[in-house]
Amino acid sequence: MVTLTESSGNEYGSGDGYDVVVVGGGAAGLSAALVLGRARRRTLVVDAGQPRNAPSAHLHGYLSRDGMAPADFLAAGREEIARYGVELERDRAVSASPTPDGRAPGGFTVTLASGRTVRARHLVVATGLRDDLPPVPGVAARFGRDVIHCPYCHGWESRDLPTGVLATSPLGAHQALMVTQWSDDVRLFLHEVPESDLAAEDRRRLAAAGVEVVPGEVAGLVVTDDRLTGVRLGDGTVHDRAVLYVAPRAVPRDELLTALGAEMRETPFGRYPVIDERGLTSVPGLWAAGNASGFAEQVVNAASRGYRAGAALNGELLFADLDAQAAEPA
Repeated sequence: MVTLTESSGNEYGSGDGYDVVVVGGGAAGLSAALVLGRARRRTLVVDAGQPRNAPSAHLHGYLSRDGMAPADFLAAGREEIARYGVELERDRAVSASPTPDGRAPGGFTVTLASGRTVRARHLVVATGLRDDLPPVPGVAARFGRDVIHCPYCHGWESRDLPTGVLATSPLGAHQALMVTQWSDDVRLFLHEVPESDLAAEDRRRLAAAGVEVVPGEVAGLVVTDDRLTGVRLGDGTVHDRAVLYVAPRAVPRDELLTALGAEMRETPFGRYPVIDERGLTSVPGLWAAGNASGFAEQVVNAASRGYRAGAALNGELLFADLDAQAAEPA
């Protein structure tokens, strides 16, 4: 196999030049880096250390890793990529600009917060997103514990408990209906959503599922002995609840994608890049994986996206090099 990193005099084969720079050291970024390292690609992972699931004690739904602490999962991933010579930089990428190398589409210069500048033939953006929580007193402090957002992530651990759902839009009805799979005692707190905004179909389903719809603004949470015990309304009424589901507003960390001119699309859950089935954006050499590519990427899905991008990217590099060699004079 011929790779550009083995070619003499190539600026991407030594120093601060890489075949691939992966921005983001979560499941997607580490998975892409693992594939690329095993493919003998000179790869750098830039990790700012801001994983979305940091508030959670465990991750779930990942076959063979169910119940593992997120920090332990990432530590294991970092150990694995190191076996294959992948470099890890604990830093934050603050900007990126195109620097075509003349041999293949793409080519990027990435500047880190530390001031270091690195070059890459291809760039994988796996920066994820952050959760913007409803500004209800107590929600942020309990998030990831007994204030949760995903029944597939936390439903089993919260099964059969008195459960609340905090609506931040009419879509709260959908979340409440989903939660009934894990608890028969569910109350939908409309908060600032007018009851008239609920669709007739949702109201029928909520009634059929036995979900109590509670109008009125939520003023805060009741916590006893470091446990959620209730939801307090603005009129002082307290509803005994042990779990509260919320719907954070997803804020994609898309600054690099935007700066590089990737085509974006608006969704009900935020703005995300237009990508093909492999993760390639509209910009040659620029890839997106994990929650940087879509809202609904759980850890296992993010790892799969990263793997797919890494494998496809290696093929792009290989054939670009072979085509360049074939074009050289005999």
